[in-house]
Amino acid sequence: MDTGSAAPRRWTVLGICCLSLFLVGLDTTIVNVGLPAVGAGLHVGTRALEWTVDAYTLVLAGLLISSGALADRIGRRRVFRLGLVVFGAASLACALAPTIGVLVAARVVQGAGASMLSPVALAIVVNVISDPKERARAIGVWAAVFGVSMAAGPIAGGALVSAAGWRSLFWINVPVVAVALGLTAVFVPESRARQPRRLDGPGQLLLTIMVGCAVAVLIEGPHVGWASPAVICGYVVVAVSAAAFGWVESRRAEPLVDPGLFRRPPFAAAVVGAVVVFIALSATLLLNTLYLQHARGMTPLAVGLVTLPMAVAATVCAPLSGVLVGRFGPRPPLVLAGAFITAGGLRLVGIGDDTDIRSLSLAYLLVGIGFGFANAPITNTAVGGLPPARAGVAGGITSTARQLGSALGVAVAGGMIADVSPAGLAEASRPGWFLVAGCGLLVLVVALAAPAAGRPGNRTPHSHRITSIRR
Repeated sequence: MDTGSAAPRRWTVLGICCLSLFLVGLDTTIVNVGLPAVGAGLHVGTRALEWTVDAYTLVLAGLLISSGALADRIGRRRVFRLGLVVFGAASLACALAPTIGVLVAARVVQGAGASMLSPVALAIVVNVISDPKERARAIGVWAAVFGVSMAAGPIAGGALVSAAGWRSLFWINVPVVAVALGLTAVFVPESRARQPRRLDGPGQLLLTIMVGCAVAVLIEGPHVGWASPAVICGYVVVAVSAAAFGWVESRRAEPLVDPGLFRRPPFAAAVVGAVVVFIALSATLLLNTLYLQHARGMTPLAVGLVTLPMAVAATVCAPLSGVLVGRFGPRPPLVLAGAFITAGGLRLVGIGDDTDIRSLSLAYLLVGIGFGFANAPITNTAVGGLPPARAGVAGGITSTARQLGSALGVAVAGGMIADVSPAGLAEASRPGWFLVAGCGLLVLVVALAAPAAGRPGNRTPHSHRITSIRR
């Protein structure tokens, strides 16, 4: 790996990797806005439309850790470029899809390509930017880009659908992928583990089944019922595959994911924190979109403009969070994150059908500040828990935690407002805003488990470094 790169080159690599991350995050939310137009264009109902979103999420979540491990073994740039090609080709297929079946199949392939981008790009950044303080700042920028991509989805989607139709949601990816491929070929160095670990086929298969089934249960539960035979069967599959995964991994000399990592408080706290933060974010985006569009009658573009403070706050605070992590450790930004998410959620508890837009925007601003401060310390702590040789796996674990949190947030919040008329949305969403506030309080608890800056013993030898970074 090229650890001697000049500073401008390192930050160029970060920019290229952030471009791919922006695509992955944007595609998670941008398609939601275009679903009515997709349904009208392809003449399908709501349940079929939902799978254009769910198919992408399901495959992405199931393959993240395996893609990261593959990149550590055969080369991160190689897998990253393959991911760009697959993602771009699938986007093209989505844009040209003549039927809903073709569109969903293309979204499956798109999710597979996306799984090779997010964790692998993070691993590239970790291996190119090796100075601890620089890396913390870089992860702050990384977190800002991901937050902006998620929050910008409704704005970009509304503008594209209004101007050029739903197919433009996928066409827009093609030139961006082409640019990223060209820049990757010129600037991104190849890197891989110096001593590649053996392939863990059983572990990868069990992990894919476990994560995929967990996300599928969360997606389908609100529709078919949490006590339905299909969902109960899903519970059993998840439980059995999780137990088998733990048993297999604990007996392998070179496991895909060492179960012992989760017995280390900082690493476990980082993973839990990622889940909790994305429960709050996804619940906020879902409840806010339905409330503003259905109860208040706003257009998708107007909804995006009202929530713009959230995106701006996340953009501004994430790099600042990275600086704070580099100087003071992960605990201070996590405390700020928990406090602001809690305040934003509590402020939204009392909304009604005529709540002032300025009051709503202030609440979204508070949630955005909290989200901006949360991502950098969580990601940095998780990445610091494994050596650079396993950065792909570390990135995959945190990315999977984020996807599980997003799916869980949508499932829980969606279940709260299922079958509620537009007139009752404001009142029905109040438990959801208490959920967001509760997630903020949990982030404060996670902050207590985060390593304090300069505390002795924050690092352990060899492959099981579990702390954030040496300060």
